[in-house]
Amino acid sequence: MRSIWNGAISFGLVSIPIKLVNATESHSISFRQIHTEDGGRIRYRKVCELEEREVTQSEIGKGYEDADGTIIPITDEDLARLPLPTARTIEIVAFVPGDRIDPLQMDAAYYLAAGGAPAAKPYTLLREALKRSNKVAIAKFALRGRERLGMLRVVGDAIAMHGLLWPDEVRAPEGVAPDAGVTVRDKELDLADALMDTLGEVDLADLHDEYREAVEEVIAAKAAGEAPPEAPERAEGGKVLDLMAALENSVRAAKESRGEEAESGEVRRLPGGTGRAAPKETGGKKSTAKKAPAKKTAAARKSTATKKPAAGKSTAKKAAASKSGQAKKQTQKKSTAKKAASRKRSA
Repeated sequence: MRSIWNGAISFGLVSIPIKLVNATESHSISFRQIHTEDGGRIRYRKVCELEEREVTQSEIGKGYEDADGTIIPITDEDLARLPLPTARTIEIVAFVPGDRIDPLQMDAAYYLAAGGAPAAKPYTLLREALKRSNKVAIAKFALRGRERLGMLRVVGDAIAMHGLLWPDEVRAPEGVAPDAGVTVRDKELDLADALMDTLGEVDLADLHDEYREAVEEVIAAKAAGEAPPEAPERAEGGKVLDLMAALENSVRAAKESRGEEAESGEVRRLPGGTGRAAPKETGGKKSTAKKAPAKKTAAARKSTATKKPAAGKSTAKKAAASKSGQAKKQTQKKSTAKKAASRKRSA
């Protein structure tokens, strides 16, 4: 990779010669401006407004326009002699935890390559120190005419540097959030959680630029004299009148896209959430309530049926006891009569 800047990392009293190379590249398709009537290229010519003639690149320099319109020429030599230690040095000023860096400050990314064999040992030392500390290095450096902030971190076996915006370059989010007070219900949050859980995670390596691929197909078709492909008409989405219904439909569509069975009206309770109330089962509970008295009646009948024979036996026993008592009384009467007759005879 071609270096875009050569200098050194200042790590205390240690100096590490490095080369700065771009860590990213753009794959976007660029277009030329043309004259629509005949397809001719539209080109811009650099003209000196004082001499009214076109000038070459070697004749062009830098200048600062003052408030009154005066142009103050600034040469590359002027910038090279700036009294800054960061003119050719990435000066590390602190080491902080990575989560202290606001992602809004992130700018372009670079790789720092060791500048020759003498830089190998101190480069490796800084890399291993960053690994072991689980911190990132905050540095200042000058590039393309201005001093910048940078964040150094380890990527594989290399040290990468992310350009950072200065804190005063990040705008506050004033007037961005909705002004009116909005209340979000627990059920809506549960459905949003269910949708997030259904969509799941993704490997960023699997994502690709579909727009660029579609543009390439159009270019290839027109280059071959064919009609460019047309995108299918998309159904116009209606206004979201019911947020709950929209969330439920989103969960169902996400499940179907993953080949899962989408059960209507069912949302899985998530850990830590309040969960949706389960629908009442009207059919099962009503039939159960009706059958319960029937079971009791049958049991009562059975109990009554079993008690009837017991009552009959008791009556029979009472009748037998009554007959036995009457027989005893008759025997006693006969015995008394015999004794009386015996007494009369002896008299």
